[in-house]
Amino acid sequence: MKPFFRGIAVTLAAFLAMLMLLVFALSQVNTRNEQEQAVALREAVLRATLACYAVEGRYPPDAAYLRTNYGLVYDQERYIVSIRAFADNLLPDIAVLSGQGG
Repeated sequence: MKPFFRGIAVTLAAFLAMLMLLVFALSQVNTRNEQEQAVALREAVLRATLACYAVEGRYPPDAAYLRTNYGLVYDQERYIVSIRAFADNLLPDIAVLSGQGG
């Protein structure tokens, strides 16, 4: 009877190890996906910023202006978009930060 319990223990340990490996791998994929989404959002903000400059001859003052006038859409609860404009004719500093828990 003892080898039976040993077999169950080994099987259970192997199962738990594989489960932990799977959880770790999924966590890494999720982290990478979030990073790629933030990069894609920054590129979209940059395109909208350049479109604003091409149309109006000045850069936008903030992300709200791009949302209102240039159709920029993103999850505002998940990401914080910072546009720090120094002057109307200088490309502003654009940063995309993860919001809640991201």
